[in-house]
Amino acid sequence: MSSITAPASASVAPSALSTGGSTGSTMAGGDFETFLKMLTAQIRNQDPLNPMEGSDFAVQLATFSGVEQQVRTNQLLEQVAIGQIGGLGALAGWIGKEVRTTAPVSFKGEPLTLDIRPATGADRVELVVMDAQGREALREDIGLGTGEVDWAGRTAGGPLADGLYSFKLVSYRGEEVLSTQAVGAFARVTGAEVTADGVRLSLPGGASALESEVTALREA
Repeated sequence: MSSITAPASASVAPSALSTGGSTGSTMAGGDFETFLKMLTAQIRNQDPLNPMEGSDFAVQLATFSGVEQQVRTNQLLEQVAIGQIGGLGALAGWIGKEVRTTAPVSFKGEPLTLDIRPATGADRVELVVMDAQGREALREDIGLGTGEVDWAGRTAGGPLADGLYSFKLVSYRGEEVLSTQAVGAFARVTGAEVTADGVRLSLPGGASALESEVTALREA
């Protein structure tokens, strides 16, 4: 018994994220040039009977070098902060939308919308459902239709247990496997964060997906 029902509404193409940023100031470099001019004038005008020790010059250079590095560090931190704020502002646009993702999504008895795309020339198609550990939880023959369908998650013994599931589609011609491909499922975005792996979107039921795992975006 198939748990696939009538097609759902069409989706729209995903939108790209943008990030903010700013250019650094040249003030620090200008101050350093001013310091060199002042140091040169100091050398020219020092008392020949009581010249400044070389160690004094070294102390002055070291002190100004430290100030110069601190100014540049502050500029860099400012740029990073502005970039993060701009990026997080862009991420806010994802929240409340529905994304189509190949990452595992949460199933709690309510139908999930899947995007089914059989291989050209297929005469039989199987939908394979995998649990959070990647183990096969269900395999069922479905029709040859293409597009969005509602998957109810039902088996002969009743609905699948609540949990995270991912999907793949196996297309056959006779006994020959034409293709095995991941199936996208729609889920609503509840949050977003920037991680070392990229932008990660929070989905219901403890699921999440990287931006690279998202193939479409639409209004919920």
